Amino acid sequence: MAGTTMMVGVVGCGAVLAVGLVTAGAAAVFGQRLAGAADAAALAAADAASGAVGGVPCQRAAQLAEAAGVSVEACDVDGLIATVTVSARFGLAWGTASARAGPPS
Repeated sequence: MAGTTMMVGVVGCGAVLAVGLVTAGAAAVFGQRLAGAADAAALAAADAASGAVGGVPCQRAAQLAEAAGVSVEACDVDGLIATVTVSARFGLAWGTASARAGPPS
């Protein structure tokens, strides 16, 4: 009987550890996807600002962010440099990422 109780405890601890590790891994993947979407949106805005593609820079960033499943929280274009902040929901929390793109100074 004592062995059964111990095994139930070991299996329970293993399950809790596995759920925690899976959640941490999913959060890491979410963060990388969010950062990638911010990078792509900033590049799209910088391309529009430089005239490489047509359109309004922040509208281009919003179009690309929407395609990635995130929303643009802030978009600032200073000359040819674009700074974009995007956000998305992960479970019960919100995550944000910012990126900056443009020619080197």
